[in-house]
Amino acid sequence: MNLMLNTQILAPAAVLVAWSLVMMVWVVATRFPAFKAAGIDLTVAPPGGRYPDVEPTMPPRVNWVAHNYNHLMEQPTIFYPLVVILAITGAPDAAIWWAWAYTSFRILHSLWQTLVNTVPVRFLLFMCSNVCLLALSYFALRMTLG
Repeated sequence: MNLMLNTQILAPAAVLVAWSLVMMVWVVATRFPAFKAAGIDLTVAPPGGRYPDVEPTMPPRVNWVAHNYNHLMEQPTIFYPLVVILAITGAPDAAIWWAWAYTSFRILHSLWQTLVNTVPVRFLLFMCSNVCLLALSYFALRMTLG
């Protein structure tokens, strides 16, 4: 197999990484004030304590941000290796478009889930991102299997 590096497809992945870090900061910015308002003192928390232990006491909007951050650590784990495969094998322009579409849908999904969080729209955005993954998977298979 001839390697035909196309780094353009890495840009949407880099943007999604940066967005994930924005969401991580958003989690911290919402969670710690909520802890304080709920009277939770992290300095006296028992060893091994986890967010799910206090999640029921947190406001829904705080949980929405945390849930979305977790989502960004789940499904995109399929996206990242796909773009690496496509970068190495020489991604066609159509694959780059699908990668940008995926990143856009994930960012829209994040904003919707953290700000509005109605399930029908959130599910539609999730399904659109899945269609993008299917397309990217097709391109990765085509490029690697010949």
